[in-house]
Amino acid sequence: MRITRAESLGGRTCVHPSTVLCVIGTRPEAIKMAPVVQALRCRHGLAVRLLLTGQHRELLDQALADFGLRADLDLDLMRPDQGLSGLAARILDGMDPLLERAPPAMVLAQGDTTTVMATAIACFHRRIPFGHVEAGLRTGDLRNPFPEEFNRVVAGRVATLNFCPTEGARQALLREGVAPASIHVTGNTVIDALLDVARRAPATLPGLPERGRLVLLTLHRRESFGMPARRVLAAVRRLLAAVPDLHLLCPVHPNPRLRGLVHAALGGHPQVTLAEPLGYAALVAALRRCTLVLTDSGGLQEEAPALGKPVLVLREATERPEAVALGVARLVGTDPGRILAAATELLTCPDAYAAMARGVSPYGDGLAAERIATLVARAVRPPRPVAPAPRQPPARVPILLAEEALSP
Repeated sequence: MRITRAESLGGRTCVHPSTVLCVIGTRPEAIKMAPVVQALRCRHGLAVRLLLTGQHRELLDQALADFGLRADLDLDLMRPDQGLSGLAARILDGMDPLLERAPPAMVLAQGDTTTVMATAIACFHRRIPFGHVEAGLRTGDLRNPFPEEFNRVVAGRVATLNFCPTEGARQALLREGVAPASIHVTGNTVIDALLDVARRAPATLPGLPERGRLVLLTLHRRESFGMPARRVLAAVRRLLAAVPDLHLLCPVHPNPRLRGLVHAALGGHPQVTLAEPLGYAALVAALRRCTLVLTDSGGLQEEAPALGKPVLVLREATERPEAVALGVARLVGTDPGRILAAATELLTCPDAYAAMARGVSPYGDGLAAERIATLVARAVRPPRPVAPAPRQPPARVPILLAEEALSP
């Protein structure tokens, strides 16, 4: 699908006729958008600009550095203990004048954060085409996960181009009435990033035992705040008591609502290493080193299976059902009994572990960013004028007498 000049700019003039603005707000967005930014910058004729909202600050800067990326623009909007409505308002207020002064040919954003939702709305208000990377993920429940499900529904409805990681995501958009011509199955760019970084990630992580089994635990979603996190941490303590040779690595999210709970439950435990958030190369190294992953993260549900690590998903529903259907991830929620039973089975039953640790992923082949860049370039570049063929003088056709024409 090609976007015409009138459709893409609403009659205004671009700062560059083929500018693509990539918007990033959080660490996971940076990881998943990095391959897209790199692929777009290899496309001749495209001008690529990178805008940060700063929804997360330290984690975002760290992730960009892992991929050698620097921002062209930074709204720097993060506030301590910020609320969703205030953040969304600041993003809209910060982006709108930029889009008005220098409207790009297309804006791209990835995933389901408040940054993505607000960016989609800002583009809709300015009639600027919006491309949604990792489109079509759904649980069917607007409150689970909160607020991500709502954010991605809004983005999918507004998007001119929807880049779906799987066929299931494409079908979800079709059920919602999204125009079929806007939907493209590309794979998930996180596999591109993972394969790239895995080739250069360190083989070991300092501060961890060199031998024995390692469990990687991450918690960060809003629906995990409070009692759900307490239940998960109680299950982890019981698991460590039941498996004495087990060690736990937990990169602690900076949100104070989770940080205090984690340190209160696990701080000082001899089988636990509490760390600051890991850079992506270190996270990939931790994935390669670990035996099992316990997480509420969406990205780790995609990354860990590709490296042959079973995932127990600490949520009641997932928008990534493909890994569960394939048997390389399992939904266990936050009930301590379920978590303990599932983890103990994997750590004590070799057959159960082997069934999940197969090193397969339904989320891509490492070429998603190239597919996205091709589709974006095709959409935003004005068609090249076709030079008319040089006029040739009419061929001289000899006029033959009837007898000459018929003679052998």
